[in-house]
Amino acid sequence: MQRTLKSEAIFTGVGLHSGQPVRMVVKPASADYGIWFRRSDVTSGDPMIAARWDAVVQSRLCTLVANASGNSVSTIEHVMAALAGCGIHNALIEIDGPEVPILDGSAAPFVATLLARGLQEQASPVRAIRILQPVEVREGEAFARLEPSEMMEIDFRIDFLDAAIGRQEKTLNMSNGAFVRELCDSRTFCRQADVDAMRANGLALGGNLENAVVFEGDRVLSPGGLRHADEPVRHKMLDALGDLALAGGPVLGRYIGHRAGHALTNRLLRAVFAQHGAWAVVDCNEPMGCKLPGVGVVRSDIPVHC
Repeated sequence: MQRTLKSEAIFTGVGLHSGQPVRMVVKPASADYGIWFRRSDVTSGDPMIAARWDAVVQSRLCTLVANASGNSVSTIEHVMAALAGCGIHNALIEIDGPEVPILDGSAAPFVATLLARGLQEQASPVRAIRILQPVEVREGEAFARLEPSEMMEIDFRIDFLDAAIGRQEKTLNMSNGAFVRELCDSRTFCRQADVDAMRANGLALGGNLENAVVFEGDRVLSPGGLRHADEPVRHKMLDALGDLALAGGPVLGRYIGHRAGHALTNRLLRAVFAQHGAWAVVDCNEPMGCKLPGVGVVRSDIPVHC
């Protein structure tokens, strides 16, 4: 069955790139509503913005959705991953600025608050996107691929010259709370040189060593070091789940990413939906529903350091 929140969840913080304070409220929504953002601060045009693959517009370093009026919300990937990983299908997200708060750079604060508010089952079946044929998109050495599977799986590989990151790969079956246990606390990461370049161009103004893992060569500059030895690849998987959540329902398929980012994952979704016979919407019966992300998740699944 579909799920929503029992009561609203409130988040306050700053935007990673803007550095501006923002207040965001995730509210319960009716069955079949989906996930929508509402810009409470705008005074002209449509304030409603769909959290959907075809609302994504080109943006550097994050996922940004916009509507026909030009109103937009950026850096949505972590809250979208939290909603998907907790098995929340319907919510209205009211926000008083153009960027989701970065919080600690992971999805764990979103997950903890959402689960604390409680989840409500709704009398409507979950409609999932079943992948029927392999679809792949490439850009240089990077690629993203979706292929048939009975459940959502993510297989990700990264390769960085920095010794502190290097080559990492991980595969997870995303059923039954795996996201909350394994991925939700993994923070966004970057190199110190990237931070300097972004700030020179007016980006990452809200970033610091507390809400991102910063690397320099073979060193981790952030206090306390890594939460996981392979935290970077785990965070890339977190991002991928958040971007795949824009499909409009849980994806029943295996996602394979190699050096992939937000833009490539969105290109993949566009390629899937453009290819006749590559996908189908299915109502999940009980056995299928038991394999979806978030089913059976409890607050004690959240890593203890969060």
